[in-house]
Amino acid sequence: MTDTWRPTDTGVLALPSGRLVRGRGLRRPLPAGATPAFAVYLLGQEPPEVPWETRWLRWPDFRLPTSRPLARAVLGEVWERAAEERVELACGGGRGRTGTALACLAVLDGVPADRAVAYVRAHYSRHAVETPWQRRYVRRFTV
Repeated sequence: MTDTWRPTDTGVLALPSGRLVRGRGLRRPLPAGATPAFAVYLLGQEPPEVPWETRWLRWPDFRLPTSRPLARAVLGEVWERAAEERVELACGGGRGRTGTALACLAVLDGVPADRAVAYVRAHYSRHAVETPWQRRYVRRFTV
């Protein structure tokens, strides 16, 4: 098992199952400490090169993923890998798209879809999930 994040690490969301996922904004410096083993970048354009394994999920700012089936598959992979690896989700600011993706992970982890945004706002950032359509996306996200 690879070292995982600690719940006290900057930007780390602890899911009810105990899985830990770090959310962050790419416009901020990389937090001190361990680097991710795997990251998914939620951006409208291709992300910068990094020395760890990544996936790019095309997701324009303030919008929704351009491919919902791909988003579901990638977020499923994030949830699976978070059981044993340091996994990171990141967008430009670390709130809207990252918060939406974290809320979808909470749904995969057993949080009811209608409470997932509140869960992420309480445990990650009170500013997570910025738009009405992002909130609706989470409410309609299925396991």
